[in-house]
Amino acid sequence: MASIKDVAAEAGVSVATVSRVLNSHPSVSADARARVLAAVDVLGYRPNAVARSLRTDQTRTLGLVISDVLNPYFTELARFVEEEARALGYSVIIGNADERPDLQEHHVRTLLDRRIDGLLVSPAYGSSPLMPGSAGSGTPMVFVDRWIQGVDVPVVRADGRDAIRDLVAHLYRLGHRRLAIIAGPAATTTGNERVEAFREALRAYGLALPDAYIGQGDFQADSGRCVTERFLALPEPPEVVFAADNLMALGALDAIRAGGLRVPRDIGLAAFDDIPWFLHTDPPITAIAQPTGELGRAAVRALVDLIEGRSPRSVTLPARLVVRSSCGEHASNPRSNL
Repeated sequence: MASIKDVAAEAGVSVATVSRVLNSHPSVSADARARVLAAVDVLGYRPNAVARSLRTDQTRTLGLVISDVLNPYFTELARFVEEEARALGYSVIIGNADERPDLQEHHVRTLLDRRIDGLLVSPAYGSSPLMPGSAGSGTPMVFVDRWIQGVDVPVVRADGRDAIRDLVAHLYRLGHRRLAIIAGPAATTTGNERVEAFREALRAYGLALPDAYIGQGDFQADSGRCVTERFLALPEPPEVVFAADNLMALGALDAIRAGGLRVPRDIGLAAFDDIPWFLHTDPPITAIAQPTGELGRAAVRALVDLIEGRSPRSVTLPARLVVRSSCGEHASNPRSNL
């Protein structure tokens, strides 16, 4: 493996000149820079990133801890984070919390031990004593999608309130009145926000949200299945189930089909967090889409701003309703004029 001394010998310059070229120092002549870069190509030299980080106190590496890598929303978010980071000259190390606070803490500690330059976190539900301390210690940190109350770092997220109001208005126009929700964990900001937005939207149409129509899920498919089974066993089941994330929606769909029922003939289904699969289910599922790409890119830009000494603001982007046909949109509905 070629060393920096080999590059210097090949280019006919000093080791110091090679170092200046590799670190983009301006005090190098164009001729010397060209010879060094040519020597790097000929020898296949790769700088030692660890050694360089010790000299510059930067690793050009970001950490990303996501709530659940099996959730297509977070997988897509990670993709856009990596793309934007690469465009800005950073690499990304990803940790999957699997919706477990203990595993989240493990990944955060590991990433900090590796001397990352900054940390992006979509917090799992539950308490996190490490997070406030890490932010307070000066580690550049940005929350994405979810956040932890009381931790003073920038938050990049989508606001789904308007989209949820649009969904309820859409369901009301279709004639649906008994609407239920599979909520996310009460310990998460997104879990609370979506339930409250749903309740407020129903209230605007004079509709109640009885306790029987609120099911507590955990952003996993099994919880969506179990809650929906309970809804279907009620003396008066809901006409539409709104799942507060995509995996719980898929669990709900499983429960509906296992009960010998069909969407939307027997019960409607809508979801928060649109995913490509929803377009190909039978029927395609009406969903609320978050601007995942914009969120990922904005989160990276905010974190890099922090790393480079700027003061980014939190970013809130709107979600939007995507109407398909899982709530009876294309069926004749005798109550649609009510």
